[in-house]
Amino acid sequence: MRRYIILAIFSFFLITNCDKSSQERTLKKDTYVLDNYTKQEVDIAMRDGTKLHTTIYTPKDNSKKYPILMQRTPYSSAPYGAGKMKTKISPNIHLMKEGNIVVYQDVRGRWMSEGVYDNMRAYIPNKTANQSDEVSDTYDTIDWLVKNVEYNNGNVGTWGISYPGHYATISAIDAHPALKAASPQACIGDFFFDDFHHNGAFLLSYFRAISLFGTYKDAPTNSAWYSFPKMNSQDQYQFFLDKGPLKNLNEYFQYDKLDAKTAENKDKIDDFFWKEIVEHPNYDSVWKSKGIIQHMNKVPSTVATMIVGGWFDAEDLYGPLETYKGIEKNGIENYNTLVFGPWDHGKWASSRVRNSVGNYYFGDSISLKFQKEIETKFFNHFLKGKGDKNSGLPEAYVFDSGKKEWKTYDAWPPKNVIKEDWFLSENQELTITKKASKEIKFISDIKRPIPYSEDIKTVFTPRKYMTDDQRFAARRPDVLVFETDVLTENLTLAGDILAKLKVATTGTAADWIVKVIDVHPSDLAEDNEGLQDHLKMSNYHLMVRSEVLRGRFRNSFEFPEPFTPNKKTDVNIKLQDVFHTFKKGHKLQIQVQSTWFPLIDLNPQTYVDNIYKADEKDFKTQTHTVFTDSSIEFSVLK
Repeated sequence: MRRYIILAIFSFFLITNCDKSSQERTLKKDTYVLDNYTKQEVDIAMRDGTKLHTTIYTPKDNSKKYPILMQRTPYSSAPYGAGKMKTKISPNIHLMKEGNIVVYQDVRGRWMSEGVYDNMRAYIPNKTANQSDEVSDTYDTIDWLVKNVEYNNGNVGTWGISYPGHYATISAIDAHPALKAASPQACIGDFFFDDFHHNGAFLLSYFRAISLFGTYKDAPTNSAWYSFPKMNSQDQYQFFLDKGPLKNLNEYFQYDKLDAKTAENKDKIDDFFWKEIVEHPNYDSVWKSKGIIQHMNKVPSTVATMIVGGWFDAEDLYGPLETYKGIEKNGIENYNTLVFGPWDHGKWASSRVRNSVGNYYFGDSISLKFQKEIETKFFNHFLKGKGDKNSGLPEAYVFDSGKKEWKTYDAWPPKNVIKEDWFLSENQELTITKKASKEIKFISDIKRPIPYSEDIKTVFTPRKYMTDDQRFAARRPDVLVFETDVLTENLTLAGDILAKLKVATTGTAADWIVKVIDVHPSDLAEDNEGLQDHLKMSNYHLMVRSEVLRGRFRNSFEFPEPFTPNKKTDVNIKLQDVFHTFKKGHKLQIQVQSTWFPLIDLNPQTYVDNIYKADEKDFKTQTHTVFTDSSIEFSVLK
């Protein structure tokens, strides 16, 4: 049982990144939940007979009725057993202390629930009587709760961060009539563009998280049934470089040989999630069926949605943005609001006063303000209040990460945005006019790939690199740099970014990475107490946005194709939205590179049908070319 508690806490908090502050530690010692709530554990039967373990916290004060706030999770509804209570329930402390019925459920196949787990389980649009998916599981659960839990007022809200955020999105599709409000936060939208993949490139840095989702279980358990791969190294860059091709990682997913250095059959895979990744390298029917943003037209206008995300979320940035946009596109009558702040994964749920991502400080009480003034207001209005569209909240409540201030808009992106092309010119210039067409070449050496961070570390999932100082990369010969002069007035980007590259390679395959960087003035005050010792704010290269495109998918994610050696080729890379002001006295910089290791796996740079099965001999050093008629299309706020 002790092992379960340690692993469950480790898993959940690494995924949600809900940092423990002094305030939360104080809350742990508090007995508020124990003193004010009763707990009930039930197994709710779904339409196909599978029972899902559900924990219900009900206020002891039964003089009034309460809404139900529900979170469905793969990370456990623990603690299990009579008398064992969570020390914190609800989305935040305000919603906990003012009273709500709070429900946690282990999703199908996880922990104490029956069934077999499938992360991003495919939605079935036209189900027969006993067919089930996560939509029907949610519907059936809500139906049971409103009919069987005493003192509920008939209104239900859902919330969650990361995977639980995905289940909050699910709850809004073909929603139960009692569901009035849903807040998907850092929600996964499509597995080929979120979390474990970015535009088809595998997030190698997620290697240790695979077994958490892919270890088979078919019976309820209150103890961990998975184990994390033991890397026996604190240097992930060297570890993966030494391992070589991806297929050499298969041995870590042969669960009777977890710690083995060799395996009898190197192709054998026990982990069903790793096997799914390996066998489906392209955007085929498997990944398409798991995507949920394609179904936002099935969110009824009776469900109010508040989509929450962080501008510097390394895990789920695509999902919340596309979920919001999908509802906007398809749900004209829907109440749908967007909240994006200067957070990494799930940090808005933290009680820390100081808000920073990695080395970069954004201000104080940003998360606390969100919890009290936005999140609590949203749920109270739709679950306890009038429930109309006059919630008092803006359509878009977004944080300008350059000015370090909140703004409100009645649309996202804001209506007064125009598209501007800036060109990757010679002499490291980023210009608003196209200059002479030139070739800029660099060698992409597979033995010396460009690191995504200068830190020596081994992580469970990457986080802080999203705001890392990029000077270390700018000083490498295989990173191309394009930069404006010092800005004489503020420049605000608000919306998506499209890199329109013109490239060539001596090989038949390549990855392309584009980074948008805010170069700070050299005379900036050194007042950042959280900065790593070897860094200075002087000339800090803040990464504002970055993205990769696996070049084989430049024309289609479903049907990959090789490059023709030395042929000039268009490669367009969509970078996710930003809201950032490059202030007067700063510079805007673009970096272009072809490796990003080991954030993503190493491209062989020769075309193979399946990179997960590539051999050592397939990996070749190549020379890449970027042409100076390449451009970056910005969404500029006027």
